[in-house]
Amino acid sequence: MKVVSSQWSGVSKSVFCLALSTTLFALSVFARAQQPAKVPRIGLLYSVSASSGAPRIEAFRQGLRELGYVEGKTILLEDRYADSKEDRVPALAAELVRLKVDVIVTSNSGPTRAAKEATHTIPIVMARDIDPVRNGFVASLARPGGNITGLSSLAPEISGKHVELLKEIIPRLLRLAVLGTSTTPGHAQLLKEIESAAGAFGVTPQYLDVPTPKEVNSAFRAANKARADAILVLGSGVYAAHRKQVVDITIRNRLPAIYRSREYMEVGGLMAYGVNPFDLDRRAAIYVDKILKGRMPGDLPVEQPTKFEFIINLKTAKQIGLNIPPNVLVRADKVIK
Repeated sequence: MKVVSSQWSGVSKSVFCLALSTTLFALSVFARAQQPAKVPRIGLLYSVSASSGAPRIEAFRQGLRELGYVEGKTILLEDRYADSKEDRVPALAAELVRLKVDVIVTSNSGPTRAAKEATHTIPIVMARDIDPVRNGFVASLARPGGNITGLSSLAPEISGKHVELLKEIIPRLLRLAVLGTSTTPGHAQLLKEIESAAGAFGVTPQYLDVPTPKEVNSAFRAANKARADAILVLGSGVYAAHRKQVVDITIRNRLPAIYRSREYMEVGGLMAYGVNPFDLDRRAAIYVDKILKGRMPGDLPVEQPTKFEFIINLKTAKQIGLNIPPNVLVRADKVIK
């Protein structure tokens, strides 16, 4: 009887140990299930101020919402703004890296370069870059390699369209002042397209390089001296940061001008034809989503623009005494009255 008792005692201990192990395992699984899932954090790096960048941030947020993300619950945003002070951008990029964000979204080439120098491991999504290959951010548009991908705003054919539109509203157009910044990547391609289109329309382009904001006024004086009939403003950091000054000068000199971005229209620009910048910011969310789901940025091709918009400001046209032909007006995506 003692032996039987000992056997049953051993069995009881084994059953007890098994039950205890099963219970502990179940509790550990339950505890892990109860732990909240890690919420991804996205760093947003902008060279402009928070107020200037607000529309673009909202477009990005819209893109996230369309993909099912809920800010504050399923995704967190860490936004940083340099207030148009380029020397602040590297420190802000380093701060986002220290926060160990999951992805960094950059607004243009300055923040992208700063983010690239700050990290080689955190994925970087360019919301907009005029020429990421020449900037050295990606190996090619089709196969970026590295930790950077996103969207390019380079579309040289737009410049030819600018010349065409100016010729339509100013049939007497002979001399065209082209304002740009020679150090801006992609300008060589743009100028080549402008020269080709200008030649076809019998227009002589005059390129005026504006490397710093100090040269803006002198560039317009040179345009007036050359008796320019119109102005074509290429995209660059100099003009982006001083849009209102540029637009005010064109109006004051009663010079018809066309720009590459709708942002000039917000400060009174006459015409804009180009990539919809907010569409690019919205689409940047698609890249973020793919990366969060496991895709490598180096395997995601850089997207080139396919959606363009044409905006006309009739208020400004009236100010400078210009009549916009009806056949041009009907082609506009938006007319400001």
